[in-house]
Amino acid sequence: MLSRLSELIWADWIWFPEGHGWADLTDHDDVVFPKPRDLWATVPIALCFLVIRQIFERTVAIPLGSLLGVSDKQRVRASPNPVLESYFCSTSKHPSQSSIESLSKQTGCSLRQVQRWFRRRRNQDRPSKLKKFREASWRFTFYLLAFFAGLAVLIDKPWFYDMKLMWDGFPKMPLLPSQYWYYMIELGFYLSLLFSVASDVKRKDFKEQIIHHVATIALISFSWVVNYIRGGTLIMVVHDASDYLMESAKMFNYAGWRKTCNFIFTVFAAVFIVTRLVILPFWIIYTTLVYPLTLYPTFFGFYFFNGLMLVLQVLHIFWAALILRMVVKFLPGNDIVEDERSDKEETESEDESENREQRGKSKNGHLQNGHTPLNNNHRKMD
Repeated sequence: MLSRLSELIWADWIWFPEGHGWADLTDHDDVVFPKPRDLWATVPIALCFLVIRQIFERTVAIPLGSLLGVSDKQRVRASPNPVLESYFCSTSKHPSQSSIESLSKQTGCSLRQVQRWFRRRRNQDRPSKLKKFREASWRFTFYLLAFFAGLAVLIDKPWFYDMKLMWDGFPKMPLLPSQYWYYMIELGFYLSLLFSVASDVKRKDFKEQIIHHVATIALISFSWVVNYIRGGTLIMVVHDASDYLMESAKMFNYAGWRKTCNFIFTVFAAVFIVTRLVILPFWIIYTTLVYPLTLYPTFFGFYFFNGLMLVLQVLHIFWAALILRMVVKFLPGNDIVEDERSDKEETESEDESENREQRGKSKNGHLQNGHTPLNNNHRKMD
């Protein structure tokens, strides 16, 4: 039963166009082709990345953050309160007005004290600027090195200039050592991001990031297995082209270097739009989705690969919208760029503003049970 299932899963007609199959990827005369078992090497590489990241953050990112002036405001911790802590952990971090009134009676605290306790408790769980800076520094370093490594791998290849040549001789295209290491290191890095997702800063687009990582890992793995190596390397270098700019903009944002951050972010936005919304769909996806129809009959692998490509493209459009929103916000007033995906810390001034608004409402007769109505519409964060 299992052998029959294995034969069906690895059937030539699923993975290759008619007339081709796994036999085409058999090594011969010192010519090497990618093998599915090669992908196991990415697991120890990912674990190595996790170790290297810890060393890098401690020995490079933290001193660099101190040098650039990254600092955090002193946070006032919420006073110990078992009743409020239980509600915060088990029910909601953003209690409704009726819940605040109930908690106020249970604890003997005023409504304002309960509201302030929850605000301070939420701030305790938010990551510090230094933590965000460390993560951005690590990703910046990798993406920068990966981008130039990708260029070095591709700069002398004819399909870098004429993308239709990525299908020349498919699937009997020999694997080059530079392609092997480029693939293993890129895939290992994305696996490490997936392994560390639980401890990393969670942003508003957390679900989209997970989908992106999974789709990227599946895309890289699949392209390796069926020898879409040429197309895969092009896709990876296009992605790395803008990522290091975004991470560097974040670094200067956390350091408070407003003009530097704004300049880099503007460059990032332009590169992102050109690479992700122009080059990727109209050059690369066209060459993987439309051009092959003139060469081969369609097959399952063709639909699977391009399906993942389209998933990534939808995510790129989603992020492009967020990027444009940020650009529109900071350009007129020359304010610092704020990551639309980040969880903002609530401040004392916000609390005071809410109380003034509530007092104004009470003067207009909006009084409930002798208490000022609470404006508890805090923005819910991921």
